[in-house]
Amino acid sequence: MKGYWLILGSAIHDQAAHDEYNRLWAPIAKKYHARVNPDDLAIALKEQRDTQRLIVVEFPSYEAATACYDDPDYQTAMRHAHKGSQRDLVILALPGD
Repeated sequence: MKGYWLILGSAIHDQAAHDEYNRLWAPIAKKYHARVNPDDLAIALKEQRDTQRLIVVEFPSYEAATACYDDPDYQTAMRHAHKGSQRDLVILALPGD
């Protein structure tokens, strides 16, 4: 069963921090075989309050999704994400994946 991160983000208010997060994220994504906004996934942002961005990250398994989040390298990168914008992150697995 695939694992997913669902990230609901506000507008970016610190572009340098956001850029640093993206730089740090690239090798982490490769390590965990993560795909950001996979092409075969339909996404529609509805009924949002402060959410300006919706990001879906697909992992080969729920275990990979949780391991990636818990990875010390990701924890370092995440600090930059939080400096760049406000966001909520949910980890989930969908039946049938």
